[in-house]
Amino acid sequence: MSTIHFIGGEKGGVGKSVVARLCAQYCIDRELAFAAADADGSHGALVRFYADYTRPIDLADLASVDQILALGTESDRRVVVDLPAQSDRLLGAWIDEAGVLDLCAESGVRVVFWHVIDDGKDALSTLGRLLARYGDRARYCVVKNAGRGKAFTLFEQSATRAEAERLGAAVLELPELNPAVMQKIDRWDASFWAAAHGTAAPETFSRMERQRVKVWLQSAYDQIARLGDLF
Repeated sequence: MSTIHFIGGEKGGVGKSVVARLCAQYCIDRELAFAAADADGSHGALVRFYADYTRPIDLADLASVDQILALGTESDRRVVVDLPAQSDRLLGAWIDEAGVLDLCAESGVRVVFWHVIDDGKDALSTLGRLLARYGDRARYCVVKNAGRGKAFTLFEQSATRAEAERLGAAVLELPELNPAVMQKIDRWDASFWAAAHGTAAPETFSRMERQRVKVWLQSAYDQIARLGDLF
């Protein structure tokens, strides 16, 4: 069975592409069959770091976005889709126009919406709209990104958190990678694996920096592994 993972959050700067890259790297390191679709044209993180696995997608072009479903039905695998900020309108229009969720159910393809959040109120609003729009027709994973927020009390005490729990949503806690190391990874266009093992511009990553990436990756991988058959 294939699973399409829409990695979103609607809000800019919450770390959606970081999570998408982590999912891709996790599949590679665990030798899991996967494909990726990069719909975030402004950053193109999956195209940059995982070009061999990734197709660029234009959410405004139906023929282009239809490729996402094709990736999920061609073979049994995980499909990681990196969504840009403010993509809900275009993605929702495609899903509704073609009855995508019904077609996925008929084809035995699961759909998981990942919602990456910081500790702000806007993150709750966008998550609430996502849950209201798709309800029990899909599955969900909420990612509390410690790199974009330190206290998630608003989320934990909210009615939105209760609704997510009612719908069976998983909640992951993504640890923070040292900001200076993350900036260096992006500056040198290094994948997380390359940064951890010193294969990309090795002179720019000290031994301790590589070690920090390794520890962070393992912690993030432990969180993904907790999803079980959801991933």
